[in-house]
Amino acid sequence: MSDTVGDFFVHRLYEWGVRRIFGYPGDGINGVLGSLQRAKEKIEFVQVRHEEMAAFMAAAHAKFTGELGVCLSTGGPGAAHLITGLYDAKCDHMPVLAIAGQAPRTARGAHYQQELNLDRMFSDVAAFVQEAETPSQVRMLTDRAIRIAKSQNAVSVIVLPGDLQELDYEEPPRRHGAVRTGVGYSRPLVIPCYEDIRRAADVLNAGEKVAMLIGAGALGARDEALAVAERLKAGVAKALLGKAAAPDTLPWVTGSIGLLGTKPSYDMMLECDTLLMVGSGFPYSEFLPREGQARGVQIDVDASMLSIRYPMEVNLHGDAAATLRELLRFLDEKADTRWRDRIGKGVSDWWELLEQRALAPANPINPQKVAWELSPRLPEDAIITCDSGSCANWYARDIRIRGDMMCSLSGGLASMGAAVPYAIAAKFAHPSRPIIALVGDGAMQMNNMAELITVAKYWRDWESPKWICCVFNNEDLNQVTWEQRVMQGNPKFEATQNIPDVPYHRFAESIGLKGIFVDRPSDVASAWEEALDSNRPVLLEMKTDPEVPPLPAHISFEQARNFAATLFKGDPKEGALIAGAARQVFAPILPGEKE
Repeated sequence: MSDTVGDFFVHRLYEWGVRRIFGYPGDGINGVLGSLQRAKEKIEFVQVRHEEMAAFMAAAHAKFTGELGVCLSTGGPGAAHLITGLYDAKCDHMPVLAIAGQAPRTARGAHYQQELNLDRMFSDVAAFVQEAETPSQVRMLTDRAIRIAKSQNAVSVIVLPGDLQELDYEEPPRRHGAVRTGVGYSRPLVIPCYEDIRRAADVLNAGEKVAMLIGAGALGARDEALAVAERLKAGVAKALLGKAAAPDTLPWVTGSIGLLGTKPSYDMMLECDTLLMVGSGFPYSEFLPREGQARGVQIDVDASMLSIRYPMEVNLHGDAAATLRELLRFLDEKADTRWRDRIGKGVSDWWELLEQRALAPANPINPQKVAWELSPRLPEDAIITCDSGSCANWYARDIRIRGDMMCSLSGGLASMGAAVPYAIAAKFAHPSRPIIALVGDGAMQMNNMAELITVAKYWRDWESPKWICCVFNNEDLNQVTWEQRVMQGNPKFEATQNIPDVPYHRFAESIGLKGIFVDRPSDVASAWEEALDSNRPVLLEMKTDPEVPPLPAHISFEQARNFAATLFKGDPKEGALIAGAARQVFAPILPGEKE
């Protein structure tokens, strides 16, 4: 029996190194699914509950492995559901291949059921998208799509009409108008030219107060980045996607930067005279030095990301680790430690302030305490994922990275609903490591909750069952509530912000997972210990106070004015709001019992 197009396609994916596909079935992709079945588990198929989650998982797989992530859907609505997760991959520069079914070729253009113009729909999110028309074309499309995704850290999409998948496969003919392609791609080592390396070194050597900002592009260059920082006696701030790029145990690592960042990161950027940015597309220029204040050097393997946040004097197009190694050869050892000492004092003071804020009383549980108590209990090989929302503030500030920890979230897109699929993909990629997802109740209700069923389906096959989803249940779309107050100067709009109280832990128990509910501050630490010691995946539900403000490290005059304006407009939570804000802003001087 001849191989079908689907059989060839699956074999070609295997030749490219694909070993796992996240997806959901449908009749538009049944030919490929049958081929996966005939391939006898050469490629693992992970069945999700929703195609958007499959795309998030593919993006997370790429983040946590460095490999191509692959997701699959039927045509029509299934393909449309992939879009958000694929944009997550695009915004965070992850290599992902999406495979989508399509209506039969004989019905294309007939307004047929589930017929969408998928090439147009995917044209913005994908660097390469093509619908196959003939069997002999599939070889080229597969090779080109994967090579583009891997080489450009981009999204590729292959659309396969349902009838085409079932046809006998035909090799491209040897004649005019046909092409023959091959498998394989190795990423080159990109290093800037000698003259630019020397110019960059001259700028950095001249600086007396050097600040570094490292992002996801520096995750594979931790040793090199720390060596450069040590040579320059620099402080190191981290963009959120680069949280694991430097350990928080070092006194001169200032932590996150930006709206979710730390005061020492903010202060360092305001005071530095030189900025070295490595592998980061951190979006908020207002948290970087003022233009003209600092000389700048930037390293990025993607030239399109150079000098688009701060006007850099030297732009180095290159691999982070290799470029830093070359740069290190020309950097002078700085003897003056006064700048770094001042940074270290700020970092020490900040950690003390965070502890005071985390232990301040709340009603019932201070959400900062949830992250604060987790941090010292994290195993050194833990992988942490986080959703978008107020929980990201506590993840960014209160979780200290050490050892071989990995972590990530939806960065550029900042989409709700990514933490649980990210955590599932992390567990499939690293089945022996403990996984912890931090999720707000809004994101849990939006789409994370259903993916607990995916956990229930697969967890018994994992090498280790340690997988925890912690839900911050405050019955509020909390981040937006505070943005309404602080950024817009409006009181909380209860019609948009209040959400139902759901017993998440009971839902978890109903599908065979372990559920833990906590509504007393004194139980937070022991609940984490119980969850981390569990012999099955855990849903840990924390009943947290929505009136603990996710305040930025530095509050501008305009934000303070807007915040005050909410009180004059009559915020429905005015009393709790004032008390919660006061405890956070004035934590160092307010008396009161600490937990």
